[in-house]
Amino acid sequence: MNGRKRHLAVDTLGLLLAVVVHPADFQDRDGLWLLLARMAHRFVRLVRLIADGAYAGRMEQIVPRVWGWTLQIVKRSEGARGFVVLPKRWIVERTLAWIGRNRRLSKDYEERPESSEALIYISMIHLMVRRLRPT
Repeated sequence: MNGRKRHLAVDTLGLLLAVVVHPADFQDRDGLWLLLARMAHRFVRLVRLIADGAYAGRMEQIVPRVWGWTLQIVKRSEGARGFVVLPKRWIVERTLAWIGRNRRLSKDYEERPESSEALIYISMIHLMVRRLRPT
């Protein structure tokens, strides 16, 4: 595998709900389908999803019909130049930074996407346990 994409669903605190890792030649929308399929019937209180502009388009109409959730797309303003902090988008970016602090997840060392997903879950379990009982 020459590259991979990670799709994460996190709560408002940045804690992991679900993850999907797949080859980089998949479209982002296909990754969103896989992620939402993993989340289906697991989060009954979930009402709204906030997503990056890469998921815009037909998904905004499909997600409410199929899963009953509202999909809100966070887009950059048209006149923005350079780096701009987007509302709520930083939560996922922060989670990715937490995951990236682990040596095995800082680069694509894993051969299989399933191994990478498992290591992401292990990384987040480690982070949550540390927060429950600081050293």
